[in-house]
Amino acid sequence: NAPMESFWGSLKNELVHHRSYKTRAEAQEEITEYIEIFYNRIRRHSRLNDEAPAVFAKQFELANQE
Repeated sequence: NAPMESFWGSLKNELVHHRSYKTRAEAQEEITEYIEIFYNRIRRHSRLNDEAPAVFAKQFELANQE
């Protein structure tokens, strides 16, 4: 539960509290973009040795192929 609470806190602090959405569709689109592009591919996570999750997963995959 703690990882999800941390995620929701990050989402709110980094995106939602700084924006005002006109429609639910606009909010959904921007939040999806935040998660799929920024949070998973760019944002560094201290629990993953300061790597983005996509980078960490790729390195993990390569290390376990040997």
